[in-house]
This record gives sequence, C-alpha cells and structure tokens, in this order.
Amino acid sequence: MPREGILVHNPYERMTEGQVSQIHQASMDILSDPGLICFNRAAAEIFDGKGAKVTSVSPSDRPAWLVGIPEKLVLDALDNAPKTVKLGARNPDNTLIMHGEEPRVYFISGSETNIWLDVDFPAYVKKSDPSVEIRVPEFHPRRGTVADLCQSAHVCEHLDTLDGYIRTVNIQDKDITEDNKDVNKFFASLNNTTKHVMSGLTSLKQLDNVVNMARLIVGGEEELKENPIISFITCLVKSPLQFVDDTTDSFIEICRRGLPVVVSSSPQAGATAPIKEAGIMAQINAEVLAGITLSQLVNPGTPVLYGSVPVRARLDTLGDSYGAVETSQYNIDCVQMARFYRIPNYSTSGVCDTKTPGTQSSIERLFSDILVALSGPQYLHCAYGLLDCNSVFCLLQAVIDDAHFQMIKFFLKQPRVDETEIADALKQIREVVATPQKLYISHIRRVMRTGELSKPYPFEGDGETDSVFQLAYERMQELLAKPVEHIDEPTTRKIFQEIPGILPRLNVYEERRLQ
Repeated sequence: MPREGILVHNPYERMTEGQVSQIHQASMDILSDPGLICFNRAAAEIFDGKGAKVTSVSPSDRPAWLVGIPEKLVLDALDNAPKTVKLGARNPDNTLIMHGEEPRVYFISGSETNIWLDVDFPAYVKKSDPSVEIRVPEFHPRRGTVADLCQSAHVCEHLDTLDGYIRTVNIQDKDITEDNKDVNKFFASLNNTTKHVMSGLTSLKQLDNVVNMARLIVGGEEELKENPIISFITCLVKSPLQFVDDTTDSFIEICRRGLPVVVSSSPQAGATAPIKEAGIMAQINAEVLAGITLSQLVNPGTPVLYGSVPVRARLDTLGDSYGAVETSQYNIDCVQMARFYRIPNYSTSGVCDTKTPGTQSSIERLFSDILVALSGPQYLHCAYGLLDCNSVFCLLQAVIDDAHFQMIKFFLKQPRVDETEIADALKQIREVVATPQKLYISHIRRVMRTGELSKPYPFEGDGETDSVFQLAYERMQELLAKPVEHIDEPTTRKIFQEIPGILPRLNVYEERRLQ
C-alpha cells in the first residue's frame, strides 16, 4: 500500500477561477511574445522541429535562440503529460501516488545545502549564583560531507511525518569530484532510507551510472519503470525566461529515459520577476509550462511535476526573502495553477531567513507550512531542517520540524461528524447535565485510546525553563541510534562492482568486516 499522505478537503485558494484563467492566458502570451531565450542547441532544434518560432539571437557571446512557443504546442503537451505520477521506493509501503486533481499532501525534505549546522550544549555557571548551571545551545556551521548526508537520510527515515527524501546537503569531501558526486549522493541517500529519493544531477555524464544503480536495486529496467525509486529536480529555466544550456541537456536526457522529473522555476519577485503578484505568477507559470512542453516534445508521457520555488526579494539587499508573506502567497497561487492543469505539484514551504533555530525560524516556518499545506500541493518540499534561505541544514531543526508537522497533520484531519457521533454526543450531554458535578471527565479515556486527541508538544519543558533544543537533541540521538534498512549485501556488492566512483567507506558490509 502506498503512503496515505493527507487529503485536504476544500483546499485554500487565493485566486478566483477567473483570475486563474487570466494568469493562464498571460502566460500563453509570454510564451509566444517575447518567448524564451534558449542557450541549448538541442532544445532549440526540438522546438523548431515541432512548429515553434525559433530565431537566432545575435550578437551574442555564445549561441542562443529566441523560442516563441505557440499555445497549441503547450496545450498538446499538457494533454500528454500524465495526470497521475507514481514515485516508487525501496519499501513499497513508502510509494507516493499523486493525482493532479486530488489535493493529497505528501511532506518531503530538502534541499541541497552547502553548510551543515552542528549543535552542542556547553554548561555555563550563573555569575550571580554559581550553584546554578545553565546549558545553552551553540551552533557551529561547517561544510557538508557524505557522512552528514548518510546521517540526514538515516534520521529522515524515522521521522514519522516525512513521506519522501530530497537530499539535504551538498557533499564536499576532499575525495568527492564532479565525476563521482552524483553516484555517491544517490547511493548514500538510497542506502539510508527506504523512502523515495529525489535529487538534482551534477554531471550529465553520471546519469547512466545513477540510473543503472537504481536498476540494480529494484531488479531491472522494467522494474524501475514500475517502481521509480529515484526522480530528478531540474531548474532548466533561469528567470527571467532563459533555458540554461547544461541543465537543459540533463533535463532532455532524463525525459528520454522516462524517469519522473520536476520542472522547477525560482524567480525572485523584484529582481528576476515583476514585484507584483500578477506579474510573477504570469512569468513563473510561463517558465514551468515551457519546461513541461519540452518534456512532452522529447518523450510524450514523461512523468513531470509542476515545480515552484518563487521568492520575494528583500528590499534592503535584494537577496532572497523566503520568510516574506508574499513568498507563501506565490506558492499557494502555483498550487492552484498546477491543479488547473491537473499536473501534480511540487511546492515549497517552511523556508526561513534566519541562520539558526529559534523564535524567528519557528514563526516564519509555521506560517508558511500551515498555509501552503492547506492549499493542497501533492509534493510539498517543506524544508525540514533548512535555514538561512535554504543555504544551511541543521538535523536538530529537522527533528523540531517533525514535531510541528505532526501538529499540522493532526489539524488537517477531517472532523468526525455523523449521525452516530451526534447521537453519542447528545447522550453524553444529557447524562452529564443530570449529574451534580456536571463534568465530562469519565468520557475522556475512551477517546484517548482512539487517537482522536492531539498529543502534548513532545519537547515541552518543566514549565519553568524552555528545554526545546535540549529535548529535541535527545530525540535526534534516539533516531540516530535506530537501525536502518540498508540495501542488501548481494545488491550492494553488485553496485560496487558495476557502478564506478562510489567511495569504499559507504559499503557498510565491508566497513563492518574491517572493524
């Protein structure tokens, strides 16, 4: 059975049907005029061969083409794109089935950050009272490693609310190169979680090795088609309206292999997109539709997700402001647009601007997570553990996020109101009103057993002190101590024999023999 996710009834929508149609038409106008500047020759030739208006851009420091995409080409692509996308997993119970029209939300980790944030709790003595010892969390940033990625996947495997895994840290060990990064980040992830694994691709030269690794794990090429345990996220369009050369090459090859892929666009309102909502929405929708159109021209039926990572610019530095209210508005609008096209949606929430866990982090994350989840995206990249505009990952923050998402998922459950419930309530009320104490306490225990009551906050302190970080750290250590279902030994042996470049220290079976 696939993972259940959370079905959002009556999803929150910001735009009216008329406004959605207006954004759609504006995007069609943008795709035809001005169109997109394409720096990828193969994509330009594909569009040209299918009836798009393609003209050479000159003068230019490198080959470029202006591609005007007619509306019919886009609409045909939307017809060909699957309305249901399956993301498989090593454990079939972790499979995700996403229907473009059904607002069933799956919560996903991500994204690849350069900085890993460690935490420790040194003890300090209170100056006014040396008998009082205080432990305060201290955070230490450093570059991420393969071992960190393994730890992240390990913990995320055991986070109850997490439905799928996007790699969370950029591996930067001295023995990691462009030629071996992809195989190591995919193997480290797949070997430490049985959930679906999504990642970007560093080098197109490594695509076949990554795909062959997945085939070995599931048992063959046809098995991988039936159970796609990996998928890819690609930012082939650079805002505003430009097809990037190398990323587009990777995107085309992924589509040719028929693997699930996210067309992701990340315009910055005020810098690389218009500052007003209508403007950025018309542009990001056009950019995503351009990618979806290319996917179906390359290989009709390619499973594709409508990806959105829009953000508003800070007005003081022009950097990203993921914590801005508008960023959540844009994402909710994108959920609506994806549902309008009946394409499953990869959405973004929970990203914050602060560099360390704390009050600002919690406020920005929860505000975004609650509202975007209510809009009903199928594949919600909800920024488990991410800080500082997606540039920092903290495992402690991921554990805290899990507690918050338990609350959100409980809130999203539908109320139980039917004839049986009403009859039971009336009976209780009449019984209690007739008693001297007029209390319902005797009816609580039965409800507690059903799971219908929310649990206390798991990191609740003693009422005198705030112990969230310390308790979350203890929970993190508990999760790291839990076993992980690694890829079995015979398959691991095959992978190391047939896939070049995987670091020997990632072979847990050999490491155990050497101990």
